[in-house]
Amino acid sequence: MIKSLLIANRGEIACRIIRTARKLGVHTVAVYSDADAKALHVRMADEAVHIGPSPAIESYLRGEKIIAAAKATKAQAVHPGYGFLSENADFAQAVIDAGLIWVGPKPDSIRAMGLKDAAKKLMADAGVPVTPGYHGEDQDPALLKFEADAIGYPVLIKAVAGGGGKGMRRVDAAEDFQEALDSCKREAASSFGDDRVLIEKYILSPRHIEVQVFGDSHGNVVHLFERDCSLQRRHQKVIEEAPAPGMDEATREAVCGAAVRAAKAVNYEGAGTIEFIADASKGLKADRIWFMEMNTRLQVEHPVTEEITGQDLVEWQLRVASGEKLPKKQDELSINGHAIEARLYAEDPAKGFLPSVGRLEHFDLGDEGRIETGVEEGDAISPFYDPMIAKLVAWGEDRAEAIGELASVLDEVEVWPVRTNAGFLFNALLDEDFGGTRIDTGFIERKLDELVPDPEPDEAIWRGAAAVATAEDEEEAIGELSGFRLNASPNLGVALGRGGKFQRIELEDGEPMAAVSGFRDEERVVVFYEGQSYEFDRSSRGSVGAAAGDGAILAPMPGKVTSVEVSKSGKVAKGQRLLTLEAMKMEHGLVAPFDGVVAELNVKAGAQVQVDAVLAVIEPAGSPA
Repeated sequence: MIKSLLIANRGEIACRIIRTARKLGVHTVAVYSDADAKALHVRMADEAVHIGPSPAIESYLRGEKIIAAAKATKAQAVHPGYGFLSENADFAQAVIDAGLIWVGPKPDSIRAMGLKDAAKKLMADAGVPVTPGYHGEDQDPALLKFEADAIGYPVLIKAVAGGGGKGMRRVDAAEDFQEALDSCKREAASSFGDDRVLIEKYILSPRHIEVQVFGDSHGNVVHLFERDCSLQRRHQKVIEEAPAPGMDEATREAVCGAAVRAAKAVNYEGAGTIEFIADASKGLKADRIWFMEMNTRLQVEHPVTEEITGQDLVEWQLRVASGEKLPKKQDELSINGHAIEARLYAEDPAKGFLPSVGRLEHFDLGDEGRIETGVEEGDAISPFYDPMIAKLVAWGEDRAEAIGELASVLDEVEVWPVRTNAGFLFNALLDEDFGGTRIDTGFIERKLDELVPDPEPDEAIWRGAAAVATAEDEEEAIGELSGFRLNASPNLGVALGRGGKFQRIELEDGEPMAAVSGFRDEERVVVFYEGQSYEFDRSSRGSVGAAAGDGAILAPMPGKVTSVEVSKSGKVAKGQRLLTLEAMKMEHGLVAPFDGVVAELNVKAGAQVQVDAVLAVIEPAGSPA
């Protein structure tokens, strides 16, 4: 077994790898950028090496710095995780050339599967079904148009070197082909430095089915069954599950068998995923499931496979990289129950899924299910990296039970002031069509308006917040951000505000209220319900806020106030700039909504503010003092 391992990654996957390495007695080395100096993966590792500034291009994507760190710490092996340099064949070769063990497939295997057109030809030669289409070298626009016409519309134009949803265009009619081709080639050239494309049949009811494969250096290859990753937003996976719902044993055997043939065709070693596209319009059947591409690394969604097979895939990776045979033979692997995973992102669905950054002042993901995260309370969500902050995984005897378990996990999510998509995920899980397996890759886009939670609390949540504000439980000292649950309502009243608008709430025993959890301090009450967070003001300036009406100026996102251009009690005109907020490397000018007077000014230049903080309140001209 490898004795020391450098993890060339960050966040939850680095923490995940460290846990298994520790179980196996392997010494771990973390690498980190300026932004990650105090990150959880750095704290968990046995030692850590700084590799550069915060932008990934200057740190986590600098292969020479990572190899130098491995040599300096006498690490034997490098595990790339996923993302960053995990599928970079040149980096893999550089690691090997440096005398280190690469925990992953051979560079030649990565190269073989890296270009979609070459990979599909290789798969077709190996007897793996591929999507009907044109994957040839000739890029003459007239030929591409001829091939698209022959395939039949709709077709999909895809960049040969594409990924992450870039370099893709759907074309529904012949007359639209040339414009879509030109646009796709421009984007491909800009994003990947390669404008070559392939043409494929566009599947109208597509399901994304993928098979986990594993190979060793002794010629053995097995599969660990399939996953369904059809719930996607802008081609990014959101919810994944295993096994694929609705797949019968005959189809499973055919698809998983094809995946093993695909892996053997490139002499595959280590963990990999064969991705298929399925036409689910008439159910999942082998003759309507085609090879799409191969990911030559561990996948984000690997925990659902672990949950149904009882295997630790990171341990498998380390054992295979150490030269051992696969821990299990194919006939020793079986499916037990159903698992489902949701990706918890730091983003605000109510604001177009705008990324949300800042310090996690309150962070509690509960104690149900399996939680994979790279942060703890007090850590900061950085604008430099992927906004995924956790993976929430649940297992059940069947799919319905797994869905219910994961919904319970999401209901317990408490994150503040950073926004998350927990409420959005909760709604998706409980959607009738999702429960009935009426899903495809367009599910989220079709139902987006239904799935995005209302950012404004209803009356029951207001009452729940009032109950938290008036609870007699004194374990939560004023200003301490510790959570609690309240199951009974006292006979009390309290004034609460939101967005500068206040109302007094009288509580009586037995009144209906949402079963919220939350915390309070002198100025605010924050409650959580079905994954959503709601902040209420409990300060004494409520009378001013009530008079201001829509004059409350709220921070649209976390950021820094770079300038304040008015003063308290000063007159302002409609459209006049009040202050400037810098967030996500952009400046946002906040202006007066109408003629009036600055009744409140709650920030100074240089202040850091959280989303929805009341920065100022404008009182309409002519309002009583």
